[in-house]
Amino acid sequence: MSRALFTAATGMLAQERKIDVIANNLANVNTDGFKASRPEFQDLMYQTLRPAGGGGTASRNTATGTQVGLGVKDGAIVRNFMQGDFKATGQPTDVAIRGQGFFIVRMDDGEFRLTRNGAFTVSSDGLLRTKDGHPLSPRVQLPANHSQLLINPDGTVEALMADDTRQTVGSLQLAQVLNPDLLEGTGDNLYRLADFESNVRVGTPGEGVFGDLQGGYLEGSNVQVVEEMIAMITGQRAYEANSRVIQTADRMMEETNRLR
Repeated sequence: MSRALFTAATGMLAQERKIDVIANNLANVNTDGFKASRPEFQDLMYQTLRPAGGGGTASRNTATGTQVGLGVKDGAIVRNFMQGDFKATGQPTDVAIRGQGFFIVRMDDGEFRLTRNGAFTVSSDGLLRTKDGHPLSPRVQLPANHSQLLINPDGTVEALMADDTRQTVGSLQLAQVLNPDLLEGTGDNLYRLADFESNVRVGTPGEGVFGDLQGGYLEGSNVQVVEEMIAMITGQRAYEANSRVIQTADRMMEETNRLR
């Protein structure tokens, strides 16, 4: 009976992790550029009580063995990078990626981060930065006497000058991650990638596999609330079922003790 207790306990722990992931998804349902996650489970090792093809009588072996599973574990938490819905903001510094790619952000320590959140701002020194103050890479420097900026689908950034002329001041580049499973969330809508240069291909928006840009829009979260609610209900039911297994195994152990 102790085997059933421990097996059911692994099921409860796995469903608890599932609810943790769902809670984070629902908490970020309105976070721009957020990508939902889902847990993937794996069965644990098996205890072989009788191997297949053996263990029978001297004259006959059994074709089917007897194995008892010992539970479940959460093998991985995988992000879904499906594109979220666009929402119009009317802000010239907001930009969304239609298709594949990530914006490249340079941190204070010189490392690079990636993001799908295109809510940018112009700092007092004229640099195009994230809301947290990190500059984009490559840097986009706006002249002091500009009145407005325009981000084109190919990533070129134009400044509207006081005399109504346009001046190209830089270009946004996008990064394609060769293996998105390597991305590590660091908060603030940013992802870290170990060995950045070897795992990233940088290119121009609209060329090849890179998506183009839509100025004045932001990409919303790709969390599907209905799907998350269904997953939460099934996770709760599975948690309750495993808890009942523990209660049943405990009662059976009590009955066995009474027989002594």
